Amino acid sequence: MTFGEKLLDAAALKGRLCVGIDPHASLLEAWGLPVNVAGLAEFSRICVEAFADTVALVKPQVAFYEQFGSQGFAVLEETIGTLREKGCLAVSDAKRGDIGSTMAGYATAWLDPASPLVSDAVTVSPYLGFGSLAPVLELAEEHGRGVFVLAATSNPEARELQDQVGPDGRSISQQIIDAVAEVNAGHAAHGKAGNVGVVVGATLSNPPQLSALNGPILMPGVGAQGGTAADIAEIAGDMNHLAFPNVSRSVLSQGPDVENLRNSVAKTATDFPGFPRS
Repeated sequence: MTFGEKLLDAAALKGRLCVGIDPHASLLEAWGLPVNVAGLAEFSRICVEAFADTVALVKPQVAFYEQFGSQGFAVLEETIGTLREKGCLAVSDAKRGDIGSTMAGYATAWLDPASPLVSDAVTVSPYLGFGSLAPVLELAEEHGRGVFVLAATSNPEARELQDQVGPDGRSISQQIIDAVAEVNAGHAAHGKAGNVGVVVGATLSNPPQLSALNGPILMPGVGAQGGTAADIAEIAGDMNHLAFPNVSRSVLSQGPDVENLRNSVAKTATDFPGFPRS
């Protein structure tokens, strides 16, 4: 199965939410946890217990683990592994991007089955050229794993870059999305959603066209940041069934009680229901 098909299956059972695991210092403190590896581990354990069987996709933010060095990565390995053991799809929010053998190293770290960090998907940056992503795209295709390519994010600095228009009249964001659509085209021909998705903000006022994508769309900016189900439907258009709203702050603010976190997921999910498979 492609990653896109796995994600559709998960969404049919659990709805379309992606919930982040974002153990930044202020949230650890708000949960009454120490800002150290022990606090990181307990925060992650609680999130896994609350989310592994309640949402389609869980997204650990790698930076908050990386700041604790090797011990932090050990907690991340355990978190990803436990999520996957429980049957939950895990996307590592690493936003890696480089060229040549370095990019191949990143691909191996996050998508190779032999890696201790292996995830169901990883986020990557295409801003050294879309072609630089070839190693991660190839490994994803080989193993049926996912890649989410940063395409149209909502922060003002990104819009200054990504809204720039090339000679053919397409914005940089649109060029990235069109390149992803080409990668997924072979699977589209067989009626399957592809392995490669994009990250598109749910609060964009001038979003790119997604109708040809045939891959999952990770959409941050909902919940506390103001994006709604109506915004997602409008931006995603024909690809709405492949749009996965990413919530973190609004759900995590209900911790550390596991039941409160679960209830928050259930309440949020009513705005973003699952859908029957055709």
